[in-house]
Amino acid sequence: MSVPSLAAQVIISIIPIVGIVMGSVVAFFYLLWNHREKIALIERGGYEPKRLDLETFSLLAGLLLACVGIVLCVLFLVLQGFSYGLLGGAIPLAVGASFLAFFFVRRGRSRA
Repeated sequence: MSVPSLAAQVIISIIPIVGIVMGSVVAFFYLLWNHREKIALIERGGYEPKRLDLETFSLLAGLLLACVGIVLCVLFLVLQGFSYGLLGGAIPLAVGASFLAFFFVRRGRSRA
């Protein structure tokens, strides 16, 4: 097996750093412009705070996390069997199941 050159190793190690920095810059400017937009709306009197729809959020997050957790659990079971690596899939699966349980409990209470 050949070892990559020093320049290639440096470039490969810089790529994630540049990605993180660029992502941080995008997130910063998004938050800044969103803040300025809200300030302008408040000054004009047209701002109404958005309410978080907790039921929809818990359903969406629960489904996404449960599906990702199932896929990771199956993958880690096939690759490594029962080991600590399986926690990489079991944790998102458990969090997703908790979100789904919260959704169904809250939905049942709101109907009663």
